[in-house]
Amino acid sequence: MIEQRLSEQRGLGDHGWLKSRHTFSFAGYRDPKQMGFSDLLVINDDQVAPARGFGAHPHSNMEIISYVLKGELAHKDSMGTGSVIVPGDVQLMSAGSGVTHSEFNHSSTNGVHFLQIWIVPAENGTQPGYQQVSVPEEDKRGKFSLIVSPEGQGNALSVRQDMRIYAGLFNGDEQQTMTLDEDRYAYIHVAQGSVTVNGIRFNAGDGARVRNETSLSFTAGDNAEVLLFDLRPVEVNRPAH
Repeated sequence: MIEQRLSEQRGLGDHGWLKSRHTFSFAGYRDPKQMGFSDLLVINDDQVAPARGFGAHPHSNMEIISYVLKGELAHKDSMGTGSVIVPGDVQLMSAGSGVTHSEFNHSSTNGVHFLQIWIVPAENGTQPGYQQVSVPEEDKRGKFSLIVSPEGQGNALSVRQDMRIYAGLFNGDEQQTMTLDEDRYAYIHVAQGSVTVNGIRFNAGDGARVRNETSLSFTAGDNAEVLLFDLRPVEVNRPAH
């Protein structure tokens, strides 16, 4: 079953300098039917004005992934890590027992557009950590590239949960079919462009919960950038963030 949710059905946060779309309940957006999916708790689609951003703030017991679509995102944290993340980069901060970080638009003239993704870890109170990798376009062109996994094999970042994230770019005749374990869940998020999945058209910002499917075929892309989450088959009731 593919349970599609359209972009405009997401929550909206408009703070002037920040325009954010919330796939799941977050901050002032509350929907008891949208409290995450399996261990995927947050997908925030954030657009930040030039030279603005999120000041230093704390996190704990969360795996926080930043995926930049356009522009430059500057990161600093209490572990001493500082970096600028650009399209193609993937960042994973394991908050563990506690970390403070800030995120700012590195440019004084151009906006930055990025996804912030939160994954609930399998264990609390672990040592905080930071990882970053650049994934070349050719690794995602017309196919899915593994960017996050528990083992961190290959070029993937290591997440502290039984889940995986794949990123793919699809345009024109480019297509791929992903085989799914029937005992797993999946989540589709179309970050940019549009693509057809098992005959269903998805546009930018659209997503879908996937249960009891054995394969997903991605075809007819129009400059599509897609994230595919492989998740534990659990239904979790939790408070809103």
